Amino acid sequence: MELLGNLTLILLATTIVGHYSTRIGIPAVIGQLIVGIVLGPAMLGWLHLTHNLDSFAEIGVIVLMFIAGLESDLQLLKRYLKPSILVAVLGVIVPVLGTFAIGELYHLPFNESLFLSIIFAATSVSISVEVLKEMNALSSREGTTVLGAAVVDDVLAVIILSVVISTTGTSVSSGVSGNRLVTTILQVIYFAAIYFVVRWIAPYMAKIGDRLLIPMGQALMAMILCFGMAYVAELVGLSDVVGAFFAGIAVSQTPAKLTVDRHIEPVGYAVFIPVFFVSIGLNMDFDGLSKQLGFIVLLTVVAIASKLVGAGGGAKLAGFSWGSSAAVGAGMVSRGDDYRPNRLLG
Repeated sequence: MELLGNLTLILLATTIVGHYSTRIGIPAVIGQLIVGIVLGPAMLGWLHLTHNLDSFAEIGVIVLMFIAGLESDLQLLKRYLKPSILVAVLGVIVPVLGTFAIGELYHLPFNESLFLSIIFAATSVSISVEVLKEMNALSSREGTTVLGAAVVDDVLAVIILSVVISTTGTSVSSGVSGNRLVTTILQVIYFAAIYFVVRWIAPYMAKIGDRLLIPMGQALMAMILCFGMAYVAELVGLSDVVGAFFAGIAVSQTPAKLTVDRHIEPVGYAVFIPVFFVSIGLNMDFDGLSKQLGFIVLLTVVAIASKLVGAGGGAKLAGFSWGSSAAVGAGMVSRGDDYRPNRLLG
């Protein structure tokens, strides 16, 4: 009963706030984040992130990234792969150095400064994707580069954090722990297997779905592939959103693309995706804010500036104009997604 009440409140609030956010020219996702902050522990305390809501939220981000992959242009992603890698690498290095310097400035223990810097290096790809979708810019040059770079820096952050954890002896809560070499090999195998999924498995599953004597057979097979790839991605130490994204890419190369998109998107945006963005706001808590206000403000400024400089600088080096570079840098700024590499921390 509590879950139904929470969902009703979330959907009612996000519908109203999302409508007026869009009306005044602000992405609806910003309104959804604000709903979580206002209704959550940070302010009114009407909503709390229960286990059930957390599960809905995780499904939401997986579905969102699956839709992003489904609606992405694979040829454009290939075309802008090199710029994406350059944006991702510089977009990781500069924030790591900048945030680490802040930790040292405030005399945090070395390990804490190091972990903080790596966590802040990762872009919240789900927030970037949603803003790009609302702006109809997901398939633009800048949007494609941001999407590719966000996925790459997600992988980079996981790898760097895993290496740091293994070398410092900190516990790991990931599905794969212990031998770093084994984990790396499994991740390489996972990415190699994506080719076979795109080339053979996804088309075969689409054909099976088309022959099933049940409603929405192709959509069901697509979601089996999506959740399966997300699950395996977590098993090998990657983020589940990476697996969901590549599952969407795989399905986008089949004749079932339009059918799957038409069936999955309404379900995602009607329930799961709003819950996900609200859940980010529910993680906010202003207790003790005044005691650490200076540190938080400085960390926020450095987090924004370092991504703008790092990712934007990477785009400029890749041949983008100043305006396009600034757009790419801004698209890489977003943080705060709870389903990021920081889940590796024990």
